[in-house]
Amino acid sequence: MPNPTKIVISASRRTDIPAFYMHWFMRQVERGYFEVVNPYNRQVSVVAATADRVHTFVFWSKNFATFLNGKFGEKLLERGYNLFFNFTINSNSALLEPHVPPLKKRLDQLRALCDCFGPRAVNWRFDPICFYRTNNRKQENNLVDFSHIAERASQCGIQRCITSFMDDYAKIRKRVASIPGFAFDYPDLAEQQPVVLQMEKELSALKMDLHLCCEKGLLQGLPAASSVKAGSCIPNDLLAQLYGGRLSNK
Repeated sequence: MPNPTKIVISASRRTDIPAFYMHWFMRQVERGYFEVVNPYNRQVSVVAATADRVHTFVFWSKNFATFLNGKFGEKLLERGYNLFFNFTINSNSALLEPHVPPLKKRLDQLRALCDCFGPRAVNWRFDPICFYRTNNRKQENNLVDFSHIAERASQCGIQRCITSFMDDYAKIRKRVASIPGFAFDYPDLAEQQPVVLQMEKELSALKMDLHLCCEKGLLQGLPAASSVKAGSCIPNDLLAQLYGGRLSNK
């Protein structure tokens, strides 16, 4: 009898479940299902959460301290689930990310994830790349710590870095309006390309691949010799390589 097709559960792009909601998450695993509310029409979908139906849980976070300290990963492995991690580590800027731990602590978490679950099960997301000004001064960006993070990620065995440029969302404009003298800049494709090529150069020296997420125009404009790839934060092909089995692509 063929192996059944299993689903991949993303936990989550809407909020940081590993940092804030792991106790809730584990209660749903105990129940065997999740109830997911559509934010637009409020309809509720029921998603199976038993190990015979779920191939992999993909966890997204900027802070895995609670996840690691509570040994939630080990508990899920014991229950028969596969795990994959998207760890967003951008910079040490408290202005851009005021509620995350210092960079050193996040890099220690990255090492712990790789040691516990293997570096191939971890994506490093440097996302998004952003340019900004304060009080109309010279343009700045959040790339100042990129080289340091890349070096540490390489030492952990990380092979994939996923990135994109910040988009102009209404919710971002609303938040920025409350910060006196602060404004984001949005470089065009011609300005973005040299940034990406420099990142590619640094990562290639560390034997790490650079993937672009939702940046089709930018990717198409890169030189033919570039090794930058189209990215997927939930890479079904890699999950199949890591854990075998049959995955649903829905």
